[in-house]
Amino acid sequence: MKKVLIANRGEIAVRIARACADYGVQSVAVYADADLDALHTRMADEAHGLGGDRPADTYLNAAKLLDVARRSGADAVHPGYGFLSESAAFAQAVIDAGLVWIGPSPTAIARLGDKVEARKIALKVGAPLVAGTEGPVKDSAEVAAFAEAHGLPIIIKAAFGGGGRGMKIAWRMDEVEDLYASAVREAVTAFGRGECFVEQFLDKPRHIEAQVLADQHGNVRVLGTRDCSLQRRNQKLVEEAPAPFLTDAQRERIHQAAQGICAEAGYSSAGTVEFLLSGSGALSFLEVNTRLQVEHPVTEQTTGIDLVVEQLRIADGHRLERTDVPAPLGHAIEFRINAEDVGRGFLPTPGAVLRFDAPSGPGVRVDAGVAAGSQVPGTFDSLMAKLIVTGATREQALARARRALAEFRIEGVASVLPFHRAVVDQAEFTAAGQGADGFKVHTRWIETEFAADLAAAARAEPAPDATLLRTAVEIDGRRVTLGLPAALLQGLQALSGGASAASVAGSPAAEADPAAVPAPIAGTLQSWKVADGDMVAEGDVIAVMEAMKMEMQVTAHRAGRIALRAAAGSYHAAGTALAAIERP
Repeated sequence: MKKVLIANRGEIAVRIARACADYGVQSVAVYADADLDALHTRMADEAHGLGGDRPADTYLNAAKLLDVARRSGADAVHPGYGFLSESAAFAQAVIDAGLVWIGPSPTAIARLGDKVEARKIALKVGAPLVAGTEGPVKDSAEVAAFAEAHGLPIIIKAAFGGGGRGMKIAWRMDEVEDLYASAVREAVTAFGRGECFVEQFLDKPRHIEAQVLADQHGNVRVLGTRDCSLQRRNQKLVEEAPAPFLTDAQRERIHQAAQGICAEAGYSSAGTVEFLLSGSGALSFLEVNTRLQVEHPVTEQTTGIDLVVEQLRIADGHRLERTDVPAPLGHAIEFRINAEDVGRGFLPTPGAVLRFDAPSGPGVRVDAGVAAGSQVPGTFDSLMAKLIVTGATREQALARARRALAEFRIEGVASVLPFHRAVVDQAEFTAAGQGADGFKVHTRWIETEFAADLAAAARAEPAPDATLLRTAVEIDGRRVTLGLPAALLQGLQALSGGASAASVAGSPAAEADPAAVPAPIAGTLQSWKVADGDMVAEGDVIAVMEAMKMEMQVTAHRAGRIALRAAAGSYHAAGTALAAIERP
């Protein structure tokens, strides 16, 4: 390969562009309207617009991506993570277009991406498993029937997804119907398919995974383990390698199962086999992510292996140089730096990044997708950067993490830095001097036991309108389309006394209006749970909003009769009046 199209955005697109430079090939970035001046568009050798601002119109639009590949002369495609990275159909379309697909084969993606088929493969090679449905369920009634047969809690999971999207845990029978509907909606939004299946859910488990590399010649190498138990709403916040406080037998069992599953599936490229580890020590296979993981840098830091360069080598037909499990080189911890307000329940906070001062020094690596002056759009994931800290021991890595997190400064949008600063001093996570007995975090620890008092951040300034207004112009006798940022035109019109060129749907809620129901976040009004004119009680869920691929419930702030002011499917700035509740 000579030129790689990066079918993604943000920090992973920056990461892949750098690997392409290291490997000696050119890189091509793509961008949605809101990402016109994003860091990844500047890091790649060239960048092409996708003409749109929603995932379905841009990074999930296979036809547009392949058209850019054709126009740019790219001969390979790297999908990164998320979006189309686990789409067998997209992988096949890339191959059918005569391009190199940097990832596993479409067949392997289909087999392992189908969570039901993956369970069958895991059973065949002897991997441990909890009870689950034989295939995707048809409706919420089937979910309820499974829960009645096997007991609660249960987990509803997108059959063709990953990364925690389309994943809901039901603890009570009366929430099954709504959680199933929510999982389907999230799956459709994130992956374009809404099928879901159901499994028993292990209460308070650790999340352990094994990183795998496999070439096109049948060689599979396991590169060790990671612990990703620090999660909120199934979204990982902190990951580390190697997974601490495992017995030798548990570690060996994970390595064997991961190698067996990938070998049986005919896997190639980088992939991750995930497991749950219960408090009793029982292991259960979870899923295979047929792509690069967000947390791959901790494995790179503890093995000395560049996983993205290895993906490029494998796609070029090279063999793995070794197949043994490498001994870890110290310990590494990754902190995801999301644009979320931890003091307001981790609310996504899109907006302008006014300051971004990353830490440095011994053992510190920062993989960023933003810089000072960048915009964090509300239509995509909230991840801005990743802080990866490495030490000779876990204790040294934690000490360096405290120093690096104290140095990190982000202004303009809220970030999860206050949570990270608190968690590295939590005894349940550090297990200082107590070993395995002191390590008490699990996948719901943040929601159920983390007790630090985190203050709300200052409200982020509204992001400027990122819309590109397009018009046809003639340059040197050739018709081309010119896209100009709406914010630029607004500024020009303001100078001349004109009106703004464009505006976000809805009008801001007047703070003095006690009846107004303001949008808690900038995002899309996914659906109304009430009808115009209904009587509502204080605390009732009246609507669902979606921002940065996360669903958020909107509740009534008081009792009364509701008057809807916004349509489902419309986009709103934080504070926009969605409805009014008049007292009876």
